[in-house]
Amino acid sequence: MDNKPYAGTQAVTRAISVLNAFSDDQPEWNLTDLAKTLELNRTTTYRLLTALESFDLVARDPDTERYRLGSGIIVLAGRALRANPARSLGKPELEKLVAVTGETATLEILSGHEMLVIDEILGDRLMRSALSIGARWPAFAASTGNAVMAYLPAAELEAILQGPLPQLTSKTITSPEALRQRLPRIREDGYAVVAEALEPGFVAVGAPVCNYDGYPVAAISLGGPTIRLTEARIPEIGVLVREAAARISKQLGYRP
Repeated sequence: MDNKPYAGTQAVTRAISVLNAFSDDQPEWNLTDLAKTLELNRTTTYRLLTALESFDLVARDPDTERYRLGSGIIVLAGRALRANPARSLGKPELEKLVAVTGETATLEILSGHEMLVIDEILGDRLMRSALSIGARWPAFAASTGNAVMAYLPAAELEAILQGPLPQLTSKTITSPEALRQRLPRIREDGYAVVAEALEPGFVAVGAPVCNYDGYPVAAISLGGPTIRLTEARIPEIGVLVREAAARISKQLGYRP
């Protein structure tokens, strides 16, 4: 896809760049550092920040003169989540999975080359995974990401496999060919298993949620520590997750 801005949209593109500069690792910026990072002059950056601040998309601390994302972002994010049919249909299924297994269940969507958590129900175990709505991780290393990748059109799949594919743990698969070879088995089983690729001691099972034309619009997962989600339990968990995802897919119009 051509990512070059359309004529006349430079200000919009720059404003989006400002918003994208805020992250978990960099939640706040001062004007000088932000301008330098974006390779814009201070005046332009200040004008962009002022415009965004007027819509509550960024907020300025009057004491430190530092900027952070504003409440308007939360409002927009809430609207986007509520407008996603997979989320409203998925919540009851997540609740059922947690009730049966006691482990944490998530609903995630592909965002670029990452999986984005859009809903989560925490398990009731003392030792449990606690993620958070809005968390992201590389699709290639996540059970949900692998489940989605197995059903993506070839061009979208190859874009992910082209990387980068960082070594997150000693068990992260970083070979495009090795990842590609996993996909037929995932399609056969209807779910993906990823153990300790994102974090040592953590395993998750993910299954795709497809829309009416078979496109994987989301995925659900059940995750927990390897001492509980043992290799012997994976087939049982896989069936539960696969069937839950299939019920959501059916409500979205998918027919195998």
